Parts: sequence; structure tokens; C-alpha cells
Amino acid sequence: MSDRLLTYKLQNKRASLNQQIIKQMRMRAGAENLLKATSNNKVKEMVLLELSYVNSNLQLLTGQLEGLNSSVEVYQNTQETANIPLIALGLKETKEVDFSTPFKDFILEHYSEDRNSFEDEIADLMDLRQACRTPSRNEVGVELLAKYYSHLPLIESRFFSPSRQTGIFFTWYDSFTGVPLCQQNLSLEKASILFNMAALYSQIGTRSDRQTISGLEEAISSFQKAAGILNHLKETFTHTPSYDMSPAMLSMLIRMMLAQAQECLFEKTALPGIRNQFYSLMKMAQEAAKVSEIYDQVHQSMIQMPIKDNVPLFWSTMSQVKANHYRSMAHYFVASALLDHQLSPSDDEDQQEKTLSQVYDRIPEGRSPLDILKKKDERQCVGKAHIRRAILGHEEALRIYSLCHNLNKLEILQDILKASHQRSLNKFSEHEDEDEFTDYTEAPDIISKTEHKAEMEVPATTKVKVIDFFQRLGPLSVFSAKQRWTAPRTIQLQPQDRDLGFTLKGESPVQVVSLDPLCPAAADGLKEGDYIVAVGDTECKWMGVSEVMRLLKDVDEEGIEIQVVSMMDTNPPMPTKSATFCGNLPKTYSMICLGYDDNDKNPKSHKVTKKSSFLSWGLKNKLKSASTLSLPTADHSGTLPWNKPCPTFPSSSSYNNDSSLY
Repeated sequence: MSDRLLTYKLQNKRASLNQQIIKQMRMRAGAENLLKATSNNKVKEMVLLELSYVNSNLQLLTGQLEGLNSSVEVYQNTQETANIPLIALGLKETKEVDFSTPFKDFILEHYSEDRNSFEDEIADLMDLRQACRTPSRNEVGVELLAKYYSHLPLIESRFFSPSRQTGIFFTWYDSFTGVPLCQQNLSLEKASILFNMAALYSQIGTRSDRQTISGLEEAISSFQKAAGILNHLKETFTHTPSYDMSPAMLSMLIRMMLAQAQECLFEKTALPGIRNQFYSLMKMAQEAAKVSEIYDQVHQSMIQMPIKDNVPLFWSTMSQVKANHYRSMAHYFVASALLDHQLSPSDDEDQQEKTLSQVYDRIPEGRSPLDILKKKDERQCVGKAHIRRAILGHEEALRIYSLCHNLNKLEILQDILKASHQRSLNKFSEHEDEDEFTDYTEAPDIISKTEHKAEMEVPATTKVKVIDFFQRLGPLSVFSAKQRWTAPRTIQLQPQDRDLGFTLKGESPVQVVSLDPLCPAAADGLKEGDYIVAVGDTECKWMGVSEVMRLLKDVDEEGIEIQVVSMMDTNPPMPTKSATFCGNLPKTYSMICLGYDDNDKNPKSHKVTKKSSFLSWGLKNKLKSASTLSLPTADHSGTLPWNKPCPTFPSSSSYNNDSSLY
């Protein structure tokens, strides 16, 4: 059976268990409410009996879910391997989400667009989310999740208004308890997708071929990326109510991923073979001690409350087994270095003494590193003390292994533990002397040290460039859920001596400013602050000023129709009485200039009949417009105080900022 089919069956079992857990939790909640509400003793007895059955069923279902979380063989490489199994996270399950009706209604009500004009885009989004429920266990699957994750901020900006609910509910199940969590905002969706990306990386790491350098490098990188994503999740989504994404649980998972990466780093160092030489053995002893130390920290975090109640027993047992196993390996390597390699005249005595002193956190009482190296009896005594600790550690690992039912299914793990134990026994037998007295010297602890420490790595795939499904709505900086829009209005433009009577500003979409209130466009309903979304049959939501000018450049006397929309805000983004402001004029484009040809190198050869621009019109017709406009002045002669308030301009900063006018 293929890996993908096995994983698919596992996810189906997980989904089925989640549904059963929900059913039992609802029954328990109903029984508890009835117990509180009733005063009839007979009814109470019946409810208590029912509660006992429900709680028993919940325990059984939780045990089955823990068994699925312990199914490491599903994620391991299918080929024969001699490596200790690794742990992978299972994917969080989710319910299907129907974006169709809520998004269509929002497009109609908020953007005043045809509610059926974005059916294909909505379908593409739903297909992408559905595919994310069963991603492949490789980089392609990670990229799929990353693609959907990168779309979520765009979707949030387009459709999730801070002032109203969309009515869309996102339901995700806790990967450890099966308890469902439902929210209307996208925070749970984002966090769960990140969790599943980390889970996928952990699965990629467990199925890597650890009999090759390239496979070990893939495993190391995958576990480090899983840890990096989990850490990013922990720092970014600090209040996610799902237990499996709580800070305490994420901290433990990060440690576990880094421990497995460190284990693979040890295997990478040992893969070419460990030289039977003093310095190499001492180095490997400290590397093994490092792996043991990290797994001991993982185990300690797993047995703390509240993690202890929900983390699979299989996981905590496995971490305890590995802590003992690698600690025993460290003692075996030190024993081999001391028992098999006597100090000879050709050896560097000072270097060996330095190496030995750096391996121990303390020297056995009454001894010195140089005594241990030079004196054969001392060397044998300390070496055998290390081999005894190795034997005891391997026996403890086997004992702990036997206590966990799910762990007993991993025969390869048992074979490795037994082989390591037997190797230590053989080493002790080689140096056993029947005539010597029993020596109770205790081997000192070994200082952990590594040349290559596992580090968290945030993969670049968490942020990928995607094309907005709903880009036809317009630039996101303007057409978002924060602003509400009127329906498009059709305006007939009639140029008078090539002057359309208004000025444009902005990148995309362009906005109408400095509107002549007496021009034909204003009479037809054009307002200052309107955004031009179409010129004739050409949609121009994504066009800048220069592109829209080209479309309006050759408008004849018959005119042209444009479509505009207005922002439905109580506080419009720009003042309505700014028609004649002339500050920063070089960075505005007046429609009086539409006759200019960029390709004409000699302006004198291209005659344009110019009508006075509206800016000058405002000054010449000052008396005529005084009843409707309060005009600021550009006169610096001092006739008016420089700080005289101007009631029609709430703030002039928006006009004096170069970045706001184009």
C-alpha cells in the first residue's frame, strides 16, 4: 500500500474519531445541564449513569486518537532501515467552508458589483482550501499550504470588515484531544495552516532515507524548519484557544523537533563510520551526550502540567528511552577510548589530558586526568566504570520501552536497544578479570558538546508570492473591506476647448480633484473624490494617471462616458472644497494638458488652443464663486497673516506631502 494511501486512511480515521468525540461531548454537556436543572433523585441517578457511560466512551476515543498520534510507522521510510524511529506531527483536521454565498453577498453590498461576477474566483479559492486538507507529504504539499496561507491576508482585507461579521465559520479540531474549535475570524485559519505546515515538515523528516548523507540532510533541514514554523506560530498567534497551539504545547513541540534534528546530526557524523581512535571516540561521546541532554529536556517538558494530560504517552516514553539510550552510548564511547587505547610514547600526552579533562564535569575523587591516562590500572578502572553505566542505562531504556504498549509495536527500536545493550556487555566481558577485586568506582557524567547545533529555521515558503483571486475588484489599498463603495455611476465627459474641467491624482485608481463646478462633467454628477474605474469600455481600476490621461487624450467634441465610484464614508478622505488649491502643482495633472504629445520634441511646432485652466478660472472668477467657495491664497506679500485659519481645509498636510499627489 502506498504511503499516500496510508496517510489518507489515517486522516480519515482521525476525522471519524473527531466526529465521535464531538457527539460524546454534546451528550455530556446535555447530561450535565440536566443534572444541574433537575431536583428529582431518580432522574439524577439515571443522568449520572449516562454520564459514566459517556465519559468512558470519551476515554476510549481519546485513547484511539492517541494511538493514531503514535502511528509513527505510517510516516517512516518504507524501505528497511536500521535507524531509531522518529516522531511526526499529525495534520489538524477541519470542516469544509462554503465561501460562495457570504462572499457574493459581500461583493454586492460592499463593493456594489454583480454578485455572480466572481463565481470562478470563489470556486478557485474553495478548491485550494479543499486541496489543503489532504496535501502530499513533500515540498509540493508544503507549497500548497504556503500558497493558501499567503492568500489569507488578501482574503481578510477584501472580505472581513472590522465592523461586521461575514457569517463564515472556520472549524478546526485539536490534534491531541479532538475537541473542535470554531471561530469567524481568520486567525484560527492562519494558525492552523501554519501548524499543518510544521506537521508536514516533520513528516518529511521522518520519511527521509537516513542511510544516506543527503537523506539525513533533508531530515535535519525538515525538523529545523518545523521548529521554525512552530516558533513563528507561537510568537505571532499568542491567543489561539486551541490547546495544541497553546504556548506551553508549542514550546514542547519546538524542543522535540530540535531534538530530532540533533539526533539526525549525530547520525550524520556517525554514518561514515566512527574511527576507533581516542579523539574520535571522545568527540562522539560528547555528541551522544548532547542528544541525550536535549531529549531529557523534551521529556521534562512533556511531564509538566498541563501538557502531561494530553501529550501521547508514546511520545514521552520515546523521549525517555532515547535520553537513556544516547547517554549510555556516550559512556560506551568513553569506555572504549580508555580501555582500547593505552597512552603510548608517540601520543600527545598534553592533548589527551586536555581532551579527557574537557569530557568530564568532575574527575573521580583521588584521581587526575594524567593519572587516568598514564596508569593502566586507573585507566581500566575508570573505563569499566563507564561501561557499567552504559549497561545500566541500556537496561533502563529497555525497561521503559516495555512499559508502553504502543512503543512495543516498534520492533526495530527494540532490536537497536538490545543490540546496544549486548555490545556493552561484550565490551565489559572483554576486560573482565575474575581475580580482581570488585571496584565500586562511579563513572562521572559526560559534558555534552556538539560541533553542529540544531537551530530553528523559518523556511521561505511560509511567504510566497500569489496573485490575488479578487484583483478585479481593484487595488487592495483602496478597494478593501474597510471602505464601502457606491454603485458605479456613468458620467458623460464633454471637453470644452480640450479642457475637461478637473484634475487627476493618484497611482491606481486615479481620483478626481480640483473639479470645476461649472463644467459639464460636474453637471452630470461627477464629484470631487470620485475614483475613475472605467473609461469607455476600458476598465482602469489598475491604471495610473498617465495611462488614464492617454485614454482621455483624444476625446473629441462628442465626448466619452466614464464610470466612477464614490467611497461611502461619513468622513471623506479629502476635502470637498479644494478646487482651486494650487500647491504642489507640478505633481498634479490638469486635463488642460491632454493635447501635449510626449513624442513631440519641439513644442512650438505643435499648437494647442489653450483655454484658461480651472486654477486661473478660480482666480478670475473670484467674485462669482465667492458665495460657494472659500479659496486659499498663494499670495506671500503679507496681506494676510501666514497663520490665518482656513475653514475649508481641515489639514494642508495632505497637499504638502509629495507622496500624496501625482
